[in-house]
Amino acid sequence: MTITANERLGLNPTDPRPAEETRPLVDRTQTNPLFGDQKMKLGLFGTNCSYGLIMSHAPSTYEITWAHTKEIAQRADQLGFDVLVPVARWKGFGGSTNFNGNCFETYAWAAGLAEATERIAIGATSHLPTVHPIVAAKAATTIDHISGGRFALNLVMGWVPPEMEMFGREQREHDARYDFGQEWLDFATRLWTEEGSFSIDSEFFTGDLLEAYPKPHQAPRPALLNAGNSPRGIEFSARNVDINFASLDTLDNIKSYTDALRAKAREEYQREIKAMTYGLVVCRDTEDEAKRAFRQVVDEGDWGAAGNVIKIAGSGESQSFDHAVREMQERFIAGWGGYPIVGTPEQVAEELGRLNEAGMEGMIFGLIDYNEELKYFGERVIPLLKEAGLRH
Repeated sequence: MTITANERLGLNPTDPRPAEETRPLVDRTQTNPLFGDQKMKLGLFGTNCSYGLIMSHAPSTYEITWAHTKEIAQRADQLGFDVLVPVARWKGFGGSTNFNGNCFETYAWAAGLAEATERIAIGATSHLPTVHPIVAAKAATTIDHISGGRFALNLVMGWVPPEMEMFGREQREHDARYDFGQEWLDFATRLWTEEGSFSIDSEFFTGDLLEAYPKPHQAPRPALLNAGNSPRGIEFSARNVDINFASLDTLDNIKSYTDALRAKAREEYQREIKAMTYGLVVCRDTEDEAKRAFRQVVDEGDWGAAGNVIKIAGSGESQSFDHAVREMQERFIAGWGGYPIVGTPEQVAEELGRLNEAGMEGMIFGLIDYNEELKYFGERVIPLLKEAGLRH
C-alpha cells in the first residue's frame, strides 16, 4: 500500500506532497546536452584518475589535482563538449604506475564540476554494489539540481574482485551482478519518480516507508549510461539506459552492434537507446607525428598494470572485455581497451565521421595530455567537424 507524504504527516491526503515538496520537473532535452541535437557528441573520459586512459610513462602535464581537473572540465565546457564521464576506481592496478590508483570519488567530483561549469553534462560512475540506492539516488538528485539538469549516472555492475573485497564482499557471478543491478536501478528509479512512500521486499533489498525529496531537476530522471557489452549487459542497456558505451575493433562490427542494440530496445522494450564509443585520440600536424606519439605511449607502457587488467578481464570477470583480451592488448595500454583514433586533424575528423555513419552518436575519449591537447583539438578538429555537419 502506498502512503502519501501528507497522510504520513497528518496533512490533506488528497495532495500527495506537502506544498514545499512540489516543484515542476524540467524536460531533460532542454537541459542535458546528451539529449541535444549535436550529430556527433564529444566527451572526455577518465579525467578523475591518474594516467587517464593511458597505462604509460609517456610525458604529459596531466595530474590529479583539483585545479587541473577543473581546468580541463572548464576548457571542454568552453569548447562545447557534451559530457564528462569519470572512471569509478577504489584501488589501482599496480605495476610501475599503479594505474588509476590516485583518483577522485565520482559523485563528489561531479558535484564540484557541476558548479564549476555551465553547459556540459557531468557524469558520475557508480559501482552499484558499493553504494545503496537510497544514497545514490539522493546524491544524483543533488548533483542534478546543482547542475540545473545536466547530470548523468554511469551504471557499473562491479567487475574488479580486489575492489569488491575492499568492501568486505565477494564478487557475484557475472549474470548475477545484472540481477542485482536491475533491482538496484528499479529501487533508485522509484525514489526519483514516485510520490509519497512505498515499500520494497525483493531478493536484494527491503524497506518500508521509503521516499526521496526533492525529485531530480530533469524529468523523468537523470540520464543513465552503461558500458555492458556482453549479452547480459546489452540486455540491461536495451531495457534501462539512455546511452550504451561500446568499443569494437572494426567499423563493420560497430555497425552490426549498434543496429542490434537499437533493434533490441525497440522490439523488446519499445524504447530508444543511443550508442557511443570510447578510446584514445592522438592528433598531430602530421600522420607520422601522431603515430610516433601513439607508439611512445605503447613503448613506455606499464605492462605490469596492463597484465593485471588483462588477467582480471581474461578470468571471466568481465565478458565485456573478452574481445580486448584476445585481440587488442595494446589498447589497454593506449586507451583502456577503447577504439583508437590516430592521425592528423583531417584524419581524426574523418574517422569520427565514419564512427557516426556506423551508428555511434558520440565518443568520449582520452588524450595523452588532456589540457594541452584540448586546445589543439578545439582549434584544428572541431572546425572540421562543423564543416562535415557533425557539429554545429
